[in-house]
Amino acid sequence: MNIPLIINVLVFIAVLFLLAQTRRTQWSLAKKVLVGLIVGVFFGLGLQLVYGADSAILKESISWFNIVGNGYVQLLQMIVMPLVFVSILSAVAKLHNASSLGKISFLTIGILLFTTMIAAIIGIAITLLFGLTAEGLVQGAQETARLGAIETNYIGKVADLTTPQLILSFIPKNPFADLTGANPTSIISVVIFAAFLGIASLQLLKDDEIKGRRVLTAIDTLQSWVMKLVRLVIKLTPYGVLALMTKVVAGSNIHDLLKLGGFIIASYIALALMFVVHGILLTFSGINPIKFFKKVLPVLTFAFTSRSSAASIPLNVEAQTRRLGVPETIASFSASFGATIGQNGCAGIYPAMLAVMVAPTVGINPFDPMWIATLVAIVTISSVGVAGVGGGATFAALIVLPTMGLPVTLVALLISVEPLIDMGRTALNVNGSMTAGTITSQILKETDKSVFESEDDELAHR
Repeated sequence: MNIPLIINVLVFIAVLFLLAQTRRTQWSLAKKVLVGLIVGVFFGLGLQLVYGADSAILKESISWFNIVGNGYVQLLQMIVMPLVFVSILSAVAKLHNASSLGKISFLTIGILLFTTMIAAIIGIAITLLFGLTAEGLVQGAQETARLGAIETNYIGKVADLTTPQLILSFIPKNPFADLTGANPTSIISVVIFAAFLGIASLQLLKDDEIKGRRVLTAIDTLQSWVMKLVRLVIKLTPYGVLALMTKVVAGSNIHDLLKLGGFIIASYIALALMFVVHGILLTFSGINPIKFFKKVLPVLTFAFTSRSSAASIPLNVEAQTRRLGVPETIASFSASFGATIGQNGCAGIYPAMLAVMVAPTVGINPFDPMWIATLVAIVTISSVGVAGVGGGATFAALIVLPTMGLPVTLVALLISVEPLIDMGRTALNVNGSMTAGTITSQILKETDKSVFESEDDELAHR
């Protein structure tokens, strides 16, 4: 009988029970999530101090904690495709004309790509400022194994994909397969399928009003049903964040973090600067950035701990509609597109930094203005269709590096710090999609200011 393991699991259950007592308070979801985050950090730190990051007991304990952490992520992944499908279908069915759909899509995607371009420039500037280079990094057994897996699983699928092939991959040929998330671009395919189905419902309403009304009623009922499911799962966020944060802190290897400390610090400075850029853009659009960040904190916290933009979609849509006052149509499009297009962290900052670090090792001058301009353009274009799950940054890097004529070895060499940096990147990705939705709503004058100005936390009372 493994007594230490049993003690760890029992303590974890007790911590979850204590966190559950917050249900009796009038605390907002943001406060509950923050408490879960802080408790997870201290609990994980305590476990590491007692056992050490490489302890077999700790690893086995984490596998039990994952029932709550990974279980919560899987519940969110369970509702992602139904939510995207129903939200887009309902949003399009409620539109009075197709031109509104075009404006929303154009503005949302345009803002996402524009911010990704800025993110790439920031990534390049910070890397040059810190003088980061891939020279001197040693490829060990773990890195060699990772590189082999990358070459097998990613390079054939991603690096060889031409731009026309990438665009074609968005168009759904089997929507039922896309609803299972079979492809990296499945979310966009589901959005397109739902949009066409929504337009068809409007056409049916014109041709046969009785049948059209029935279809619209069915869509409305289906959406209400799915949203009830979404809110049911969202209530579990504090527990999921606690378990995920415990896992991250307890399993972190201090030696690996110190070895690549410069890259970690530079990455987080770049990420922080991009959050500032989001704040500036929001200010220009007439939105108070401090109030914005306060309202989206639970979403950013989950994105940070889960490392999944796609799994954050339900929280993303809910926060935009019920806390920021963004119409459901715009929120659904920005959350869905933002999970695969123009990810500021994974598809903007990360591949740009890697390219600048690798360039000197193959005799390229990373200060060459023409080379920098080419890199920014390629990073921006290739950010279309990056998978919104853990590993999305790898997809982006494996498109950008070969296109720039650079080796992909560095992607494997950073494996030890990848999870830590990916947390910040994912939070930035999700914030970018919410920023795009909010600015689009402001431009189209669709924002419900009474909801945005309200201090009442809608998510906490539903």
